[in-house]
Amino acid sequence: MTSNRFAVAVHIMTLLETSKTSRLTSDIIASSVNTNPVVIRRIMGMLNKAGLVRTSAGVAGAVITRPANEITLNDIYNAVHNNGQDELFAIHEQPNPACTVGRHIQSSLETAFNEAQKAMADKLAGITLEQISLDVMSKAD
Repeated sequence: MTSNRFAVAVHIMTLLETSKTSRLTSDIIASSVNTNPVVIRRIMGMLNKAGLVRTSAGVAGAVITRPANEITLNDIYNAVHNNGQDELFAIHEQPNPACTVGRHIQSSLETAFNEAQKAMADKLAGITLEQISLDVMSKAD
């Protein structure tokens, strides 16, 4: 199953960016995402640890720590996926070593999958939170 943490994190960041004048609680954000506030707090913790948002103990809400044009989707992806170390594609374990394909498939797939992961990271690095926020708001009219 593919995790939706990245999509939820971008949703959170976009909501924070487009609502800069308000301190949004995890309940309000959860309502927009249509999920449980606990999920929002967990992802906000990851964004906070990555330095993308700042939260204050005892104070509701969070603020983005730098301008939206300086935050890329790759920054957000890395924040919620173990600094990019989570595998985009998982390789099955223990193929049959007695089979020619089984013996060599993992190394072949690792090369291809690593190239795909790098291409994705490069693409996400070229898209800013500002671009996503502007796109979302242009559709609100």
